[in-house]
Amino acid sequence: MAGYAERHGSVAVNPGDNHLMVAAFDGTAAELYPPPGVPPGPDIASFVTLVNLPRRIGLLLARRGGFAVGVADGTELTRSKVDSRYVQSRTAAGGWSQQRFARRRENQAKAAAGAAADVAAELLLPAVDQLSTVVGGGDRRAVGAILADRRLEPVAAKLADRFLDVPDPRQAVLRDAVRQARAVRIRLTEP
Repeated sequence: MAGYAERHGSVAVNPGDNHLMVAAFDGTAAELYPPPGVPPGPDIASFVTLVNLPRRIGLLLARRGGFAVGVADGTELTRSKVDSRYVQSRTAAGGWSQQRFARRRENQAKAAAGAAADVAAELLLPAVDQLSTVVGGGDRRAVGAILADRRLEPVAAKLADRFLDVPDPRQAVLRDAVRQARAVRIRLTEP
């Protein structure tokens, strides 16, 4: 923000509902969106303070057949589990075979979502009261299928609007997701 003010001149700060608007004299505007579970604060100093406070977040990443569940304290991933299940891909066959493969694929996807829900219940439910938010990522349909498990209603209630775009969930992807979930998003508008 010091560099922004240096490049664009004096700035005016206006708090919004879910972001902080910083408008420069030359017409340039920056919208600062805090990480999920963090209020934007009334000014830049409090925004920075609030963003840097350590907090506990839950992560639920899922793609077809693969999932990663974790709990992060601050920037450190403290509990996690990553797993994958085989889910057959689409086939070009027609007729009865296509329908049989579609049923098999649907059953495999349900089994994968069930396994992921079991892990989410094991890792996220005990900590749900201490979580400031739960951040999902990967495929929205897969995450939705996992959170459809009735046991995970308290976890689903804490699901953030921010949804991470991640590749197939692996341990390294989960560690990087902690950084993405804690990031401040900035939208810059120039005249």
